[in-house]
Amino acid sequence: MNPLNVVMLQGRSRTDRIFTNEHLERIRRFGTLTVNGSDEDPTSALAAKLAEGADVVITSWGCPPLEAPILDRCPKLKLVLHAAGTVKPILSPEILPRGIRVGTANEALARGVAETALGLAIASLKNMWQLARNTREGEWHKQRERVRELYEVTVGVIGAGLAGRHLIRLLRSFEVRVLVSDPFVSETEVAGMGAVKAELDELLRSSDVVSFHAPSVPETDRMMNARTLALMKDDAILINTARGSLIDEDALVAELRKGRLWACLDVTNPEPPEADHPFRSLPNVTLLPHIAGAENNGLRRIGGFVADEVERYATGRPLKGEVDIAQLHRLA
Repeated sequence: MNPLNVVMLQGRSRTDRIFTNEHLERIRRFGTLTVNGSDEDPTSALAAKLAEGADVVITSWGCPPLEAPILDRCPKLKLVLHAAGTVKPILSPEILPRGIRVGTANEALARGVAETALGLAIASLKNMWQLARNTREGEWHKQRERVRELYEVTVGVIGAGLAGRHLIRLLRSFEVRVLVSDPFVSETEVAGMGAVKAELDELLRSSDVVSFHAPSVPETDRMMNARTLALMKDDAILINTARGSLIDEDALVAELRKGRLWACLDVTNPEPPEADHPFRSLPNVTLLPHIAGAENNGLRRIGGFVADEVERYATGRPLKGEVDIAQLHRLA
């Protein structure tokens, strides 16, 4: 393959957080690399100017949709690599008919999401959140009887996409039963992961921990509502590191006020929740500021993944993060 003209559209401040100098040098091995030097997110006009003549465009958070005024400036463009999660913010109807391939760093982000979900499951089963409060208040033994281990319990994974599958792989290190609910994954495929396929209602009735990894699409909007939340076992743990839209928050608040469940919420709808939202004051909620995917040093995993993708493309190998745009309605 001829040397590539690679252009990074995101602002320099984002580039510096995601890519190390080593990542940038690896990309330069396969051609030229132009980096947006502005710290601000690019306007459409700046993106069009930067992208002129590009073979590969790298985008990230804060980039505008790649519409005709941008794409017309780079008629040789064959690949867009999104150094972030969902590609929906940077897509336009112009991309598919031009035959431009699109890739995402979702795989890198998914690892962080799954690791966070596992950590929340362990800490919640151990009742660490409440015990830490009790210990600070001098109650050394209070509620130790509620401690559970990640052992001989049932973990329900809703959504067997990249994050869900990685969580399932992590759970293989524990003696637990894993149930999976995903309408797009077969029973045989789930069995190959070492888990058991289940309908949503069955999973909710049976699981001690329920972890959400489904995409935000119309079919999943408020999939957890008064009816489905009522199916969950007493003392079950609900973990949402996916999207806030999956949960009817009023229904969850009503269920949490009964004291039956513990919720670990890395995402809400909207973000952040209002200052007087019950999630901020209920004692059985662990509320986090959307940090599951990648923060700080974890962002460098995205940079490494994108550099790997450039190398795979330049050497004619399959991409790991390529997106089937025709199936975008199923994706996060």
